[in-house]
Amino acid sequence: MNAVLAPRRERTTAEWQAADAAHFLHPFTDFQSLAQKGARIITRADNIYLWDSDGHKILDAMSGLWCVNVGYGQPALVDAATRQLKELPFYNAFFQTATPPAIELAELLSEVTPPQFNHVFFSGSGSEGNDTVVRMVRRYWDLLGRPERQVIISRRNAYHGSTMAGASLGGMSAMHAQGGLPIPGIVHIEQPHWFELGRPQGLSRDEFGRVAAGWLEQKILEVGPEKVAAFIGEPVQGAGGVIVPPETYWPEIQRICDRYGILLVSDEVICGFGRTGHWFGCERFGTRPDLMTFAKGVTSGYIPLGGVMVGDRVADVLIRQGGEFTHGYTYSGHPVACAVAVANIRLIRELKLVEHVHDDVGPYLAGVFEALAEHPLVGEAQTCGLMGALQLVKDKASGTPFPAELEVGMVCRGHCFANGLIMRAVGDRMIIAPPLVITRAQIDEMAALIRRCLDLTLADVRGRGWL
Repeated sequence: MNAVLAPRRERTTAEWQAADAAHFLHPFTDFQSLAQKGARIITRADNIYLWDSDGHKILDAMSGLWCVNVGYGQPALVDAATRQLKELPFYNAFFQTATPPAIELAELLSEVTPPQFNHVFFSGSGSEGNDTVVRMVRRYWDLLGRPERQVIISRRNAYHGSTMAGASLGGMSAMHAQGGLPIPGIVHIEQPHWFELGRPQGLSRDEFGRVAAGWLEQKILEVGPEKVAAFIGEPVQGAGGVIVPPETYWPEIQRICDRYGILLVSDEVICGFGRTGHWFGCERFGTRPDLMTFAKGVTSGYIPLGGVMVGDRVADVLIRQGGEFTHGYTYSGHPVACAVAVANIRLIRELKLVEHVHDDVGPYLAGVFEALAEHPLVGEAQTCGLMGALQLVKDKASGTPFPAELEVGMVCRGHCFANGLIMRAVGDRMIIAPPLVITRAQIDEMAALIRRCLDLTLADVRGRGWL
């Protein structure tokens, strides 16, 4: 029997908000505060724009959540999902079974990733992918007869997901304060944030890059090289505030990993699939990771999917040594998600979006942000491909920050939302990551909105007596 799909009941914004407050617990949210304020209700999208339930048009400068790389409303992805839902909506990858979309995507991923990657382990998200990394790294060393190599080194202010292992790998203090994190065997070093840590010491960016990379070697020696399994890092720290490391940083990290024989894990959940102007961020910064986490841009967020690209160094041991790897997910290699990912990667190739970012809109955005850096509130502007950050400061000449309790970034974010722009605040660092299909004209439109919101924020903080 075929059921008839009932149309969605029309509701006012207030009705949607009331139902939301009554039933929907949002991620990373003060539930009581949101219930009092009321959620924004997004009802449709096209290209780089969203519309809310009151009909307001909004420029989405965050690609949803770093993920809608090909923009909203791409028929090829909708059609791929529809075809697969009709043909085979689900089957699992347990019981020595596979589906054609999962195999096809695995092949395609081996084509677009760096040459050391010929195998993939699928998950449902980046968080699950990083949980897989922890299990796989420790399994690798166990198979080599080195089970004592358990410790994984990460960085403060890194983001690797919000599951128990993912949040432990991340270096967010607010997350570690809840739930008894990090779990054992995960330690952290400082982040390569020149404006926060290097500039006050009078170090050039290149000097600071080498110093910051040296913190990894110090931690390895502190823990004991015989106990260290891997180092994990985002090529550019995304949720931490679009922290673009100095050019000297990653080559030195690679040298240190090679010296001590530890695995290098590149978390490409945000940086992958063209965001940096390269297929993957590790290619932009010249590293050769052994494992690479991905999600978000693999399907442009149309369907949840994540995974880990497994380099030959690790895959050869997992396969050659034999034995069951007791790890996996119900939705590993979900056929609909994989079909959409195949269509998405083909579309990225067809539209030449990686080249578009590398040769055209990435350099153009860099020039636009250089101009925004002249604003009285901006102490530093950084971009990498189609990622950008503006550091808001109290004193431009000295780089003195506003007191954290003033939450000036949130003041600015409020002006952004009120003026049709989605721009994220990480502390007092305002960040963007627009869809890769954005044009120069749309970057100009976005920049005009940003400048207007900076001006409104400047007037606001002056009016409150904060300047």
